[in-house]
Amino acid sequence: MGEEGGNSVKVRIDEDLCTGCGLCEDTCPEVFELDLDEDVAKVIVDEVPEEYEQDCQDAAESCPVGCIEVID
Repeated sequence: MGEEGGNSVKVRIDEDLCTGCGLCEDTCPEVFELDLDEDVAKVIVDEVPEEYEQDCQDAAESCPVGCIEVID
């Protein structure tokens, strides 16, 4: 746990709001995955790698139902 010097960013999806549109997965497949069984998006990493932080922010801002939360 706890890598040195990092401001670890995490992402959370409110599955009750998620409509499973897949926009987040299209924007950042390294962090998001559409669960076809449950028809909702899932976060597939514990902490967002630094190189994908902006993509996660873009996914959150683009989400049509606002169910993605980026936590600094």
